[in-house]
Amino acid sequence: MSTLGHLTTGGSDGEPPVVLLHALGSSKRTWAAFTDRLPRPTLALDLPGHGTSPRTGDYTFTAMADAVLAFLDDHGEFDLVGHSLGGAVAMHVAMRAPGRVRRMVVEDIAPPPHEPVPIPDVPDQPAEPVEFDWAVVRAIKHLIRTPDPSWWAGLDTITADTLWLAGGPASHIDQDRLRDAASRMPSARVAEIPVGHRIHSEAPDEFAAAVVPFLTRAAP
Repeated sequence: MSTLGHLTTGGSDGEPPVVLLHALGSSKRTWAAFTDRLPRPTLALDLPGHGTSPRTGDYTFTAMADAVLAFLDDHGEFDLVGHSLGGAVAMHVAMRAPGRVRRMVVEDIAPPPHEPVPIPDVPDQPAEPVEFDWAVVRAIKHLIRTPDPSWWAGLDTITADTLWLAGGPASHIDQDRLRDAASRMPSARVAEIPVGHRIHSEAPDEFAAAVVPFLTRAAP
């Protein structure tokens, strides 16, 4: 099992965990309020370069997905919830291990563009300490503005039942591209909670109302 910072909560014995993946520059602590509402065992992880996880320097979606899968090596099936960067990593996990991901929630993620997008300058690292490796900012800003045909081609291989949460017009994420990506998956639907990009923080009640029933309903 790889070393990633993590927080665990309880739940029914033997029930597959819900694995929670945070956004760029965030950490496992962003999920604290949500896990209190979810009657399932959870694993909130610090992605590589964040929180108490190693500063690896290898900050691609696939490398992060591999780190998550290595951490979960002792688990069989699991569910995934990912916000922004965490949602992108969750998608790559589901592509790489489709037989292990049962259900997935992706919160206002940015699918890669079909054409190159100008990459703005990344600000200098702030003087005050931050709880993540600043190099991850440059790496991820580049990835989310770079076309990735293999990502789009892989969408129809994701077998997990998937709920996409869209932040609506207040979000900086391209909502049309988000819906396009969801439409290409075998089992996905979109629910809009129009509060912007940080749905689980800005609208925790609405987020929980959409996600908890999705993750706790009986298997078909």
